[in-house]
Amino acid sequence: MEGPVTRFYVGLDLGQKRDHAAVAVVEKGADEIHYAVRHLERMPLGTPYPDVVARVREMVQDEKLRGRCSLAVDGTGVGAPVVDLLRAAELGCDLSAVTITGGDRESQSGEVWSVPKRDLIGGVQVLLEKGELRIARELREAGALMRELLDVRMTMAGSGRVRLGADGFGEHDDLVIALALACWRAKRTQRHNGFGKQRLPCF
Repeated sequence: MEGPVTRFYVGLDLGQKRDHAAVAVVEKGADEIHYAVRHLERMPLGTPYPDVVARVREMVQDEKLRGRCSLAVDGTGVGAPVVDLLRAAELGCDLSAVTITGGDRESQSGEVWSVPKRDLIGGVQVLLEKGELRIARELREAGALMRELLDVRMTMAGSGRVRLGADGFGEHDDLVIALALACWRAKRTQRHNGFGKQRLPCF
């Protein structure tokens, strides 16, 4: 009798002129509890979106991931047409488009999910606090990811809304968002257990 099939979850944060496009690949353990970050990648600033799509396709078509992966991509703003490019690329893995919001609750409209940023990043924080997410030190971007995690701050905007990100504290949060999207996709089937309801404490 065959054991459980290993699944990989890919998070893609789409960069713009001042931000990198970033990818994180997370492997979900057979125990359905533990996760391991297997790959982190920042693409050069200014990488055209068709090239980003081509790189993602190359990754998910790798023999280790092909047919065993799910992709969650930031479809906020300019991300919408890139999501269309990804769907047309026939990646061979299911795709979830995520609009990152400043709201209070997660929702779905058609094929697009709206997820509060604090819940995305809070999910990563909870996994780290519980020791359920492992990040290999030998990954090239591991140090950059850890710096981003330390730079993330939660601030209150003048409107009373919570702003969450590295703005004003660090350079980027692209790797954090990519990882958060991958973890969100991996945990989505377990949302009723509280993943989507966690709140991020200040670092």
